[in-house]
Amino acid sequence: MSERALAALLAVTLLAAAPAAAEPAVTILDLPFRAKAMRGPGSEVAVAVATSGLLPIARPKAAAATAEDEAPLAVVWGEEGGAALTLAEGQVRATLIGAEAVEGLAAAETPRGALPGSRRALSGGLSAYLTGPTRAAGDGAPSAAGLTIRERQPVALGGDPKPVPVATVTVPAGPDAVFARERPRTARFGNRTVILASARQGADASALVLVGRPEEAPGSPWTVVARTPAQPGAPLSIAGVADFAGRGQPQVATVTAGKLQLWSYADGAFALAAEAAGFAGGDGETALAASVEGARDRSPDLALPVADRRSLAVLSLKGPVAERARAALPAPAGFGVAALGRGEAARLLVGLEDGRVAVVALDGGGR
Repeated sequence: MSERALAALLAVTLLAAAPAAAEPAVTILDLPFRAKAMRGPGSEVAVAVATSGLLPIARPKAAAATAEDEAPLAVVWGEEGGAALTLAEGQVRATLIGAEAVEGLAAAETPRGALPGSRRALSGGLSAYLTGPTRAAGDGAPSAAGLTIRERQPVALGGDPKPVPVATVTVPAGPDAVFARERPRTARFGNRTVILASARQGADASALVLVGRPEEAPGSPWTVVARTPAQPGAPLSIAGVADFAGRGQPQVATVTAGKLQLWSYADGAFALAAEAAGFAGGDGETALAASVEGARDRSPDLALPVADRRSLAVLSLKGPVAERARAALPAPAGFGVAALGRGEAARLLVGLEDGRVAVVALDGGGR
């Protein structure tokens, strides 16, 4: 046998012996209630549940867990109950909590005067929420005339205790535009905090807008600093904000009319970095996507349903959009997507239309 033939045979043998990449495994979380809402790690509800004292007095669903007090958690709830979900030793564990308690915490997401059904964004002493209900978009869908920003102001030390002053400003969406009922997001670009929101331009077009301060000087006014070109179709959904490209600055993933787009921001303007068709976005009240933190130095991925919501795709956005994994769901995705853990060891939670919660294990492991 020639050396070339021997080398080819060896390569084929090694390829056959190499372990195949694990297929994602999908299971259904055993919960004693049908869920209708989900909040992921870092959300206002999840943080409130973790810090409110509910968990120490809650009933563990299964045997006592080896508690990871600082572990991120997600929250699901419905008419008949709720649960805090955590990841430990590769397993998603549920701690049952009362639905009324979760509903009370969730009510704080919509401040007084905010657009009904909308949720605020928080970043330290800053909050941003939609105000001024309007149907000016022309299709009857609820929208907002403005984005209200409340920001705690510095207080001089010493003397008698005084109320913390709060500066409030409302920013319009721009000429012939209104804000869609999509939860605003906060992000850090350089050393500045900005707010990302979805704006509608009539009934048939929408855009991503960035609200910030044009100047870094304290007290400079908040305004719309940048917006993407108008995109045809239904209201734009913000799918994720993360350093998907691994370049040290966040990018923004959006979905409009089934098209996923990745936007980069620099020098006061957005630029389209990548796009792909065939994906589903949220509806303003429901987050149907989650960023999946990478293990070690890997960039985050994005998990979201495909267009018919019957499968969950995990995408790499470092360069052209590339599908890393896809998992068929037992029912269409309905009320949320969240991620627990990092990399291949992550567990993705999907709220299904029928009220069940699916767990997707990217490494093919158990629930």
